[in-house]
Amino acid sequence: MAKLFEYQGKDVIKKFSVPVPNGRLCRNVDEALEFFRKLKSPVVLKIQLWKTGRKKIGGVRFAETEEELASHFKDMMGMEVDGFKVDSILVEEKLNIKKEFFAGIIVDDRASKPLVLFSSIGGTGIEEIARENPGAVVKFHVDIIDGLQPFMVREKLVETGLEGKELVKTADVIVKLYRAFREYDARSLETNPLVLTEDGRVVAADCHMVIDDYAVYRHKDLGIEIAREFPRPPTELEKIAYRVEESDYRGTFYFIQMVEDVPPDGKHIGFHGAGGGGSMMSMDAVHNGGLIIANFTDTSGNPPASKVYRAAKIILSQPNNVGYFASGSGVASQEQFNSARGFVKAFLEEDIDIPAVLRLGGNYEELAIEILDRYLKSQGYKVEGYGKDTSPDECIRVLKDMMGEKPVFHKVRPVEEYEPEGDEYKFETMTGKVFINHRVCVDCEEKPCIEACSRYGVLKLEEGRPVLALEREEVKKGKCTECLACEIACRFHGKGGLHIVLPIEGLKEYREGLIEHNR
Repeated sequence: MAKLFEYQGKDVIKKFSVPVPNGRLCRNVDEALEFFRKLKSPVVLKIQLWKTGRKKIGGVRFAETEEELASHFKDMMGMEVDGFKVDSILVEEKLNIKKEFFAGIIVDDRASKPLVLFSSIGGTGIEEIARENPGAVVKFHVDIIDGLQPFMVREKLVETGLEGKELVKTADVIVKLYRAFREYDARSLETNPLVLTEDGRVVAADCHMVIDDYAVYRHKDLGIEIAREFPRPPTELEKIAYRVEESDYRGTFYFIQMVEDVPPDGKHIGFHGAGGGGSMMSMDAVHNGGLIIANFTDTSGNPPASKVYRAAKIILSQPNNVGYFASGSGVASQEQFNSARGFVKAFLEEDIDIPAVLRLGGNYEELAIEILDRYLKSQGYKVEGYGKDTSPDECIRVLKDMMGEKPVFHKVRPVEEYEPEGDEYKFETMTGKVFINHRVCVDCEEKPCIEACSRYGVLKLEEGRPVLALEREEVKKGKCTECLACEIACRFHGKGGLHIVLPIEGLKEYREGLIEHNR
């Protein structure tokens, strides 16, 4: 789920005429003071992060003077809460509150309908309020065809004791909240508190909104960078990884950093899972072995080799790791030779400097292990491949033995881009490009790329040179599965004239900045 900050949620509901306090998002004290001087009344300062209970940790404070405002702002800016560093504060008018309510709308998956919740008593914990004051709470489903009308809401809110103008205004606000909820494809929208002010206004004093992952593309105005639920803003590397997943529907690729700056403690490793249950079991093995995962990654759903390659490149963009562990469940639908080839291409390009244990359980696992042995282990790299019959705990024991008493700390390398000669034969795949140097191919007798591609029939020989056997548009749309077999075959059994370029947007610049920072 994609969470919105409070200020974003309020910007949304304002579009539907829901009253919110007069406020401004401030990133420095000068902006806050400027707003305070224009407002000419007491204010409330609220740190912006994706969690409730901010007041308990000093994340909500009041100010009546410029001095108070400046002091609070400086104390609050830069606060760290569960790895979330505060970089903005919402400064709003302080409301004169007469009553506090709770109003929320969520998707009830069991009923397949929106569910409206309302309490005439505000405060944290709607469940606790319902237990202690059952008459103050109502909840009801909304038919998405009929929609929600003010009279429907009034009929329900009367049960909680609301009456008169208070009832009418509150019902009107809830209808507007529902429209915002539907229009923005929300999974949940809560205003806690929804308040009645001394001058008779019903105002959303707070707003928490979560957008459905699959609908984020429809709401570019929200500026959501990653359509997933994170406990904090995404790191730059997570943004790079998400763009890979966003641009390639084949299989899944999930990446999150457990720690952004890996300490050189000799315990952190890159983790690359496949499948939820198997990944959890494998992470337990990491923990039981006294190691720590620097990241969680999942490539499952039978991803192409190119996606596994990109995942590995991103994992290897974290310095100071002392090992690489890939392990998941015995995935019956996943052709493990694709994963193996993705690892081969990535590890060769990186000239991997840390030991790696790759547990590739599932279809064709024997072939996958053979590929790892032939093209990595036999080339001198500290890489071991295993199938599903070798437990994750045993794999971790092997990895620790390979690390030894003085582990090597991974150093991130610059991204080296292949520079083709001007006259090379080339074509596009779904997410990359293939370059074939025919002048090199002339001296190649075996033409191993053709045999490597025989399963898909993308390449053929024409006058002794490998060319496309299919229409270019077909290949670009996915007839070439980006299995990487042709490049690996050419490199090890041919003359090295075929190169596959699989760009990762932003990775080159990210690594350049990282290397410069660590100098």
